[in-house]
Amino acid sequence: MASFNKFQAFVENVAEKVHNLGSDQLVVAMTAAANAPVATNSVLADLTQISYTNCSTRNITTSSSSQTSGTYKLVLTDLVLTASGGTVGPLRYVVIYNDTPTSPADPLIAWYDYGSEITLASGETLTIDFDGTNGFLQLA
Repeated sequence: MASFNKFQAFVENVAEKVHNLGSDQLVVAMTAAANAPVATNSVLADLTQISYTNCSTRNITTSSSSQTSGTYKLVLTDLVLTASGGTVGPLRYVVIYNDTPTSPADPLIAWYDYGSEITLASGETLTIDFDGTNGFLQLA
């Protein structure tokens, strides 16, 4: 299972109204092992991404965004990435960023470390499994 890691700037961006997680377009970016994200990265331009030429859409669908008893939960629909017409990767890190804000542009939220590099051959898929019960993230 991939391990979840939060970018430090995400906390400040939430406090300073950069994100509207209920309506903004979240997107997946991917990097190879040699270009690992670090907690102090803050925007997509800080990362060196892989080529997406043969990759299906990377847009994420928000299932729900709500709070109950003072705890906010963001639930995202699992995203299936498909290689078509050639390979995708190698990749190791899957990054979630917000494509809607313009200042800062493309702020980073979190990344998953898959532990080793993955290359998808044409026709293969990678499912980004966002926890439907506990949500992608909770804020309390």
